[in-house]
Amino acid sequence: MLSENLPLKLKRGFLFAFSFALFLIPGQNYYLTVQSFWHPAQTRQIEVGLPMLFYPINFTDSQTPQITAQSVLVMDVDSAVALYAKNENDHFLPASTVKMMTALVALEQYQLDEILKVNKTNGFGQDMELVEGEEISVNNLLYGLLVSSANDAALVLAQNYPGGKTAFVARMNQKAQELHLENTYFANPTGLDTDEEDEFLADFSYTTALDLVHLSRWALKNETFKQMVAIPQITVTDVSGRFKHQLYNINALLTSLTGTKGVKTGWTEQAGECLVSLVERHGRGIVTVVLGSQDRFGETTKLIEWAFANHQWKDISPSI
Repeated sequence: MLSENLPLKLKRGFLFAFSFALFLIPGQNYYLTVQSFWHPAQTRQIEVGLPMLFYPINFTDSQTPQITAQSVLVMDVDSAVALYAKNENDHFLPASTVKMMTALVALEQYQLDEILKVNKTNGFGQDMELVEGEEISVNNLLYGLLVSSANDAALVLAQNYPGGKTAFVARMNQKAQELHLENTYFANPTGLDTDEEDEFLADFSYTTALDLVHLSRWALKNETFKQMVAIPQITVTDVSGRFKHQLYNINALLTSLTGTKGVKTGWTEQAGECLVSLVERHGRGIVTVVLGSQDRFGETTKLIEWAFANHQWKDISPSI
């Protein structure tokens, strides 16, 4: 049996050896032509336009100025970092600083060249001497409102609003909520807190220094608003040219403090002296608010000079 199978076994062994050798010889065999190559990952540089962040850093031990104002806030415009704060979340009477919101509501409702008729305003205090029956553009009323803080201009803008003064004030408060001014309430478009007999009104406005900073930062994004609050004086007329109104900005800092760009004054006997101010120097902006001050211009000047003299803006770039 073994001798009979030997040729077959030898034949099978030879075929196996030949096949194995053929497998090892390079050629066009599929399995022999499969090769593995390593390729480095393809990379490319992408420019990411992340903004450079600058934060004010106090680099001195200088004391903050002595301030009589009951509420104070000094804030860097770009970073929203508070440099100094005093009772910034407490409620205070805002006086005519409310006219920043009056202007915003008017700007969203009216076209600047729209003509409004002056009705009996029943106003008092600061005004631009509008005459009953006078027809005047919204643009010129806004100058009166923001340059000379005219109460009669505020009332004309409110009275001509759809739904009248009541609807206008309701929109002021609605917009305050939209801007997250959680501690602000507007009772009227002028900021007055007493009547002509100096009796305290049953319904009066209130706000905080923090809310006024946020309101001013938002309002200054409007180019018309920003341009108007920075004007020291201007003369405007009604549509006929018959009535001329010489307007002088109450904000004395526009001509006395370097870099002052506005924003809004306020005063009543109950509220005291109030001022929201923007000062820009060397590409940096600082907003200040003083409420219930005995010297709003002098104290704002001290705060601004202290802020710029004792802070440096450092680049804090994001890393990714």
